[in-house]
Amino acid sequence: MFETAEIGNVVDKKTYEATAPEVRARLLEAQRQLANAGFSVVIVVGGVEGAGKSEVVNTLLSWMDARGIRTHAFGEPSDEADSRPEYWRYWRALPGKGRMAILFGSWYTSPIVERVFDKESEARFDQRLDRIVEFERMLANEDVVLLKLWMHIGKKEQKKRLKELEARPLTRWRVHKRDWRYFHKYDAFKSASEHALRRTSTGEAPWTIVEATDERYRTLTVSQRLLQMIEARLLLEKQKAKADKPARPAPARPDASNVLRKLDLSQKIEKKEYAKKLLKFQGEIAESARQLGKAGRSLVLVFEGEDAAGKGGAIRRVTFALDARYYEVNSVAAPTDEERAHPYLWRFWRTLPRLGHVGIFDRSWYGRVLVERVEGFARPEDWQRAYLEINSFEDQLVESGAVLRKFWLQVSPEEQLKRFKDRQQTPYKQYKITEEDWRNRNKWDAYEAAACEMFEKTSTEAAPWILVEANDKDFARLKVLKSVAKALQEAVG
Repeated sequence: MFETAEIGNVVDKKTYEATAPEVRARLLEAQRQLANAGFSVVIVVGGVEGAGKSEVVNTLLSWMDARGIRTHAFGEPSDEADSRPEYWRYWRALPGKGRMAILFGSWYTSPIVERVFDKESEARFDQRLDRIVEFERMLANEDVVLLKLWMHIGKKEQKKRLKELEARPLTRWRVHKRDWRYFHKYDAFKSASEHALRRTSTGEAPWTIVEATDERYRTLTVSQRLLQMIEARLLLEKQKAKADKPARPAPARPDASNVLRKLDLSQKIEKKEYAKKLLKFQGEIAESARQLGKAGRSLVLVFEGEDAAGKGGAIRRVTFALDARYYEVNSVAAPTDEERAHPYLWRFWRTLPRLGHVGIFDRSWYGRVLVERVEGFARPEDWQRAYLEINSFEDQLVESGAVLRKFWLQVSPEEQLKRFKDRQQTPYKQYKITEEDWRNRNKWDAYEAAACEMFEKTSTEAAPWILVEANDKDFARLKVLKSVAKALQEAVG
């Protein structure tokens, strides 16, 4: 693969000086149009040490308006990043629509390095590369244009450059012991990198391999490729704007017999027994939660369900058992403008708890396959692919040490109506009832169908859905507490 980047491409000074100004002007114009477009640009810079990656980025920043570009350098993860899923720090670096980001180091660095130094099996290496393909496909679907640059120089050229840098007092600081350690593994890096590039160069996110020996050739190749990708996407945006709006599909109807309709909503618990078990389960949660950090675990709880099903009350009974310094409740509402400008899962990645902490979500990332699906806020192709994206997201949570439990609280239509009326008539509860709640009630069947499909496609052994019969609030709260206590005890031993 890299042989094509060792053939000696050179751009003479006259050609460069004739070409560069036009490319620079077009880049600035493309960036200006990007500011008002419905996509973002992420430039991933990888390649051989000493191949001029920093120089290329500095050129791009000088040729364009650096105010619209964020540059992120990823080295070894900090303690904060190390206590969360691997991709957490990359998600936080994603730019909003209309902006660009340049990434030094990326989700490719760790898999390649660990494979070269035999810290990763070939099978596990391929699994991590498959996750990268999945991640980049999701970014492409979420209107992120990915330019992946691999800067390549041959082994002899790399050795020459490292020695030259080391010989000059002003550039000696740029060469580290790690660079020479990597140089002695050049052939292993080449093999692992070729495998990674072949496996992850896709239609959505192809690799551009840049022969980086000649500075002028390197600069023009990178800048022209970036210009080509932005201009092509701007043209596509104009074409899409002219296309007719697709017809809204008819809402789905639930099966006459489904998991929600089979729930026994008549289940109740006596007040005396509730009071006794409430303290028991809260005590178990409190004791186990204190051991999360020592066990290298975190806890993530998701609460979904019908309006007025008692999610807030169940959450409060859980938090009564927790130290307020170590938990956060995220009440998820409609996305802000900033959140809408980023890929859908961005706002949830940012709020994940670190190891030893608890994150509780009152509504969650499942909004895409529930309210956004039913209300038509998401296109069918978007919510249909969201199942796989959510499963991948939750797999990463669990792999990083999170204990993940998802609760669906279900009430009957009659019980919901009773609670709605109670909220309307009780002054301190009136803030809980809105016109939107009444509108959602009129779409009961559509939400039920969406929920049942959600259970089917996203309930896994590591992240199961727990269906809670919630007509009796005390029964529902105890079922939630018991499930949380059991999950914690299994996690911390």
